[in-house]
Amino acid sequence: MGRALDVLTTLAQLTRTPPHRATVAQVAGELDRDRSQVSRTLKHLAEDGSVLRRDDRSYELGWRGYATAQELTERRLRIDGLTLLEELARDTQEACFIGVLSGDSTVTIVEALPSDARMIGSWLGRPYPAFCSDAGQGTLWDADDDEVAAVLAATDFHASGPNAPRDVGDFLERLERARQRGYSIVDEEAEPGLYSVGAPVWDFRGEVIAAVQIVGARAQMVPKSDELGAAVARAAARLSEVLAAPAR
Repeated sequence: MGRALDVLTTLAQLTRTPPHRATVAQVAGELDRDRSQVSRTLKHLAEDGSVLRRDDRSYELGWRGYATAQELTERRLRIDGLTLLEELARDTQEACFIGVLSGDSTVTIVEALPSDARMIGSWLGRPYPAFCSDAGQGTLWDADDDEVAAVLAATDFHASGPNAPRDVGDFLERLERARQRGYSIVDEEAEPGLYSVGAPVWDFRGEVIAAVQIVGARAQMVPKSDELGAAVARAAARLSEVLAAPAR
């Protein structure tokens, strides 16, 4: 299934723009794999309707293939994401999470803690307002100003930490600084004493699907903020690569 996902997601990348189809040679070249191997995989995918084979022997993604690619991407996000987070938590000795956008909140879907963590309970499945959450800026990384405003239209900007954004405009300014920096910094925006860095995870469509975060006590994270920011950006880039995101 992993090989099929690689072929599906690569085909999706190659067919995003006209003429919306690609040859075996193009897919094989992008994956740096043997053409006969890729040809067999595409043949099997065509038999189950995941891809469509044209008269000129080119291929395009079928609706079933697109749905399958999305489903497998979400599965990889959780499975490979957990492996990556465990490594990140071990290296940084901080709590690490993956969050996704849900309405105007973010929800944790994967978490990993260092061996000496004192966190009580789990954040899995728990929503938190996106405008001040550790994952908020990361999950809205590729959204334009109007899209961000629409997501946060009904947000109460008062129920938050002491340094939280005051309104949509304030959030957008922080988001732009994060983009320029390469990772977000959320400094006592969610609650007093809490600090985090985060970075976006991209999928095979070239869209942000989640965010990786490192979260901890402000006093111990601020002195190594640059180091942690670089680490979370690398982790998010690695996970994006696993999800067959286009090169950026």
